[in-house]
Amino acid sequence: MAALIAENFRFLSLFFKSKDVMIFNGLVALGTVGSEELFSVVAFNCPCSPARNYIYGLAAIGVPALALFLIGVMWNNHTWNLVAECHKRGIKNFSAAATFLLFGSILGRASVAPITWSVISLLRGEAYICALSEFVKPSSLDKFPADYGAEVLAKFPCRDVPANLTKARDEVTRRLRYESQLFGWLLIGIVAVLVFLTKCLKHCCSPLSYRQEAYWAQYRSNEDKLFRRTAEVHSRILAAKNVKQFFGFVALDKEEKELVQEFPVEGVQPSPQWNAITGVYIYRENKGFPLYSRLHKWAKGVEGNGPTPEGHELLFLAS
Repeated sequence: MAALIAENFRFLSLFFKSKDVMIFNGLVALGTVGSEELFSVVAFNCPCSPARNYIYGLAAIGVPALALFLIGVMWNNHTWNLVAECHKRGIKNFSAAATFLLFGSILGRASVAPITWSVISLLRGEAYICALSEFVKPSSLDKFPADYGAEVLAKFPCRDVPANLTKARDEVTRRLRYESQLFGWLLIGIVAVLVFLTKCLKHCCSPLSYRQEAYWAQYRSNEDKLFRRTAEVHSRILAAKNVKQFFGFVALDKEEKELVQEFPVEGVQPSPQWNAITGVYIYRENKGFPLYSRLHKWAKGVEGNGPTPEGHELLFLAS
């Protein structure tokens, strides 16, 4: 039981494992701020009509946030690694807690942009005022005429009101902007607390030392860069070889000729090798030696992704 609890707690360290993640999240947030500002200036236009205001105001906040969330999910490598893992091997190697936290990692990173969008929208207040102006109780307003109702209140965001309602319009706008900004600041505070607690859990539960974790992050980054660069060269040389076989010659520039001469490509990697290096990777050690990626594990000839008598698996997701 103690080992199972320790295993599941170690998996908490899948969140925010490197400075690269924080920098990326910051860039996403800044990009979202710019997009929200542009949307508010160019696209946002409250209909100022009962029943339509509420739908439009919520859509202005929720629909872009949903789109940004889905884009974040699609851009996360974990998403497609998880799809490949489920397709090729299933998730039998993951405990329920590990699976839950894996999804939490994907959803958490994808939430950066939509949360930023929602916060900026709430702090600006236009969408919130548009959505809820018609629901303000006339009785809560000082000297509000009894013959006016939701239809007039719905026009407050557009400032298209009789002169005798200017004071009431200012009061409604001020009240709703206060509520909107309050919710925005509360959302910022809640997210900040969650990020702080997550970072604390990550450092407390990580099975790796700070220096080894930094080395692992550098290794993952270098392996990914070298793999992509080598794959691009390999595919180009293989394509040149096949084109030459078809036409009898191939039109290469000087750089490509040097690549073909320097790196002879005899064939392609079989599908089992591609499957072995594709999917979700869980950090593990074999006979005390760390294995930093699926490619590293394949190069060392280690089979499977579950714990073995020779190795101790640590539930620590690779980013």
